[in-house]
Amino acid sequence: MTWLTNSSIGRKVVMSVTGAALVLFLLFHGTMNVVAIISEEGYNMICEFLGANWYAIIATMGLALLMVIHILYAFVLSLQNYRARGRERYAVSGRQSDVEWSSKNMLVLGLIIIGFLGLHLYNFWYKMQWVELQVNLGLLPHEAGIDAANGIKYIKDLFAQPVYVALYLVWLGALWFHLTHGVWSALHSLGLNNNTWMPRVKMISNILSTLVVLMFASVVVYYFGYALGATYAL
Repeated sequence: MTWLTNSSIGRKVVMSVTGAALVLFLLFHGTMNVVAIISEEGYNMICEFLGANWYAIIATMGLALLMVIHILYAFVLSLQNYRARGRERYAVSGRQSDVEWSSKNMLVLGLIIIGFLGLHLYNFWYKMQWVELQVNLGLLPHEAGIDAANGIKYIKDLFAQPVYVALYLVWLGALWFHLTHGVWSALHSLGLNNNTWMPRVKMISNILSTLVVLMFASVVVYYFGYALGATYAL
């Protein structure tokens, strides 16, 4: 199995598999977020269910590991491609003009996403699951855990602030460009790269990326509008 780390193809496979797993998580997380628009109580129930339970902790650790592996391999592949082909990125052969910009800037887009991911983790995970975990360990009082499961409160408070709304929309824009090329590149690296499948793969990557970003953006815009409506109603 050393080819997974020592060969270019192996590293591309690792990037593709970890990236696909992270995209599946984004689909799940985005679907969960849309519930916040449909039912605030339903969203809080999900937050409570996905709190500091053992299965949620294991899933969080697994996601963190996937993210670390994906990031490390991204740096390795980017360095490899800089040396071999200048600014061209991984898994790009027979380039298409409509993916050229994102393919050339995957590392920059990834760094933007990582930066905002840290902000997102602070705004939600640190104030929710991390607090609940400390409650379970007896480091914080039980009352702190009740407030930590109130996800709607954190969403309303955060997206009532125009600065955060703008930052999150910039983040989602970078995520869209990263995903449109990333999904295409992953499927390309896994073998769907003939003339029949290439147009289909491109369409799949665009649809999937747009769906993920729209689910997240809808919550941001909806609760910013909610905050504006509440302000003008006063």
